[in-house]
Amino acid sequence: MTAGRQVVSEKKDWGTPKKYVDAVKEVFGGVIHLDPCSSPFSIVEAKIEYKLPECDGLSQFWNFPTIYVNPPYGNDVERGTKIIDWLRKCEEANRVFQSEVIALVPVATNTGHWKECIYGKATGICFLYDTRLRFLVDGKDEGKGAPMSCAMIYWGTNFPCFFDVFIKYGAVVNIESLYGVKIGYVKDNSKSVRTYAHLT
Repeated sequence: MTAGRQVVSEKKDWGTPKKYVDAVKEVFGGVIHLDPCSSPFSIVEAKIEYKLPECDGLSQFWNFPTIYVNPPYGNDVERGTKIIDWLRKCEEANRVFQSEVIALVPVATNTGHWKECIYGKATGICFLYDTRLRFLVDGKDEGKGAPMSCAMIYWGTNFPCFFDVFIKYGAVVNIESLYGVKIGYVKDNSKSVRTYAHLT
């Protein structure tokens, strides 16, 4: 179910374009050890692939050196999961197992999953130049461009390598300075508005 989305009532697998799979492999020294939300159409070719419905990747331990995640962007009503559940697993794998993790996600910087799992936790972000990224639909390069901008999120220790590889594909930002900082909302009672603030 690589990046499975619900399109009208038709379920499809939205796979990562080859150039980005190759870039992820380059950052990881040529090997992706785990793809936790794979599909029969995936071109990632990770050493271990978890595929729904046979294996729910969210219920497994992600104790692998390198992990690439192209998560379902929509809600999985059957399992009661959302994209935040996948990003929590990315952050956990890096924090608990020291896994190097890259995830392809929509740019939604004001959402709870960015605030909880990316800001203060991830190492770097590549905001992809492909503003309408063409995912592989059921393994074929026939789809329309995505309706949203996308980014590669990196949890790991080798930001220089991530930068060198992904600078060809987008604006790469090091966010290590946010480690340990929680991003949230603080209500400003004097103005009755919500403003962004760093919460320590």
